[in-house]
Amino acid sequence: MVRSYRDLVVWQKSIQLSVTVYRLTKRFPKDETYGLASQMKRAAVSIPSNIAEGHGRLNTPEYRHFLGISRGSNFELQTQIEIARKLEIGESKLLNEAEGLSHEVGKMIFGILERIKK
Repeated sequence: MVRSYRDLVVWQKSIQLSVTVYRLTKRFPKDETYGLASQMKRAAVSIPSNIAEGHGRLNTPEYRHFLGISRGSNFELQTQIEIARKLEIGESKLLNEAEGLSHEVGKMIFGILERIKK
């Protein structure tokens, strides 16, 4: 039984994703500190933050709204990961790890949205 947002596997995975993005961007060139690195970190942190906030709301429409924001942030992050890859910024292993976690989290968010739609 889910008693807290912390019990949600999607929240746990999105925390793992955020940590991976922080590790990835830590190794970006210094001139990206306020550019792509900053955007990626903001998008990554937004994912579990909105899952948690939505879970704390008192009704399903608000929960759906915050899951939608989380989903959008995840798509934003996927785009930024692809840009970093094309620019050859960041360690390949961490880019792959972040991308994989992002896709996994995206599927989970979609699954929750489908379940609560009914």
